[in-house]
Amino acid sequence: MSEKTSTVEAHGKGRHAGEPQGTEFHSAEPHSREPHSTKGAYVTGGEFNRDTNYIEDRITRDGTPGPNGEPGWPVEPGRYRLIAARACPWANRTVIVRRLLGLEDVISLGQPGPTHDARSWTFDLDADGKDPVLGIERLQEAYFRRFPDYPRGITVPAVVDVASGAVVTNNYPQITLDFSTEWTDFHRPGAPQLYPEHLRGEIDSVNKRVFTEVNNGVYRCGFAGSQEAYDAAYTRLWHAMDWLEERLAGQRYLVGDSITEADVRLFTTLARFDAVYNGHFKCNRNKLSEMPALWGYARDLFQSPGFGDTIDFVQIKQHYCIVHEDINPTQIVPAGPELSGWLTAHGRESLGGSPFGQGTPPGPVKAGEEVAAGHGAA
Repeated sequence: MSEKTSTVEAHGKGRHAGEPQGTEFHSAEPHSREPHSTKGAYVTGGEFNRDTNYIEDRITRDGTPGPNGEPGWPVEPGRYRLIAARACPWANRTVIVRRLLGLEDVISLGQPGPTHDARSWTFDLDADGKDPVLGIERLQEAYFRRFPDYPRGITVPAVVDVASGAVVTNNYPQITLDFSTEWTDFHRPGAPQLYPEHLRGEIDSVNKRVFTEVNNGVYRCGFAGSQEAYDAAYTRLWHAMDWLEERLAGQRYLVGDSITEADVRLFTTLARFDAVYNGHFKCNRNKLSEMPALWGYARDLFQSPGFGDTIDFVQIKQHYCIVHEDINPTQIVPAGPELSGWLTAHGRESLGGSPFGQGTPPGPVKAGEEVAAGHGAA
């Protein structure tokens, strides 16, 4: 599979899921651990524009190409390893969906530490600083095994072919959809329908607005390089937040009567809002906890198995405050905010609906994948 043609070769580009695309994590010495500063990689002047190119390979039921000719790899239990840092909201989505669908024993999980330098995410939390399955210190190594001259950011989430050690895809919006639609033979009994066919049009529409205005909107505020760019980004963000507040005042979930892909995508931004986006990214008209519907909605999801048990607030704050030297040159990680509010009653049950629809909640977190004690809301 490592010889397959990918759209990254056609475009000469990949997609950095969690950070701006301009950061290129290159090094002539991929095993070197000396720090490489990220200063100047995030705030480059004017409006922040996210590059939306990906390694677009698909993992499909029988390995057939995607509808737009994306190279296909076959669904195969145990073949792939999902690399997803706890700190990254885009990676967090894949961890949630994997857990909700019960794919933990089918697709293994590797989790880099919360920070990276200008070259790559590293496996600082693992023994000897190496991923225990892939045997690599830097995620960069998996990208370079597939594309020796890979020209873009070394991103999470990424799916890696274990046998070859080469990256398959970093197309994070498609990864979760494929978990829902291509891996169905391996879903747990009672797995929820996160992308039901009759709701896909509405889910896609909501996802598009949430991505452009909220998921990416907070980054447009944080990485704005001018007052004008920041003001415009701030206005767009809060217009969308007010739209969500109004929408969720009368319905429990974003689309339909149970959790869908749309809720997963919004949740990972909301979970980070008061901890980092409100202050660090200057998204400070008000806190999430001051918006009754959105705050209740976020707590409802947080308290649902598969959501809050994936959130590591310590790693989240460390990532943003240490890596983003352009915004926080002192790299001081704030002590707050108080997190116990995430566990308070939300009252959203009165709106009806059921979190997992006709399905059931996932069981306990897989051994070894638990959020460290003291890093959650408890």
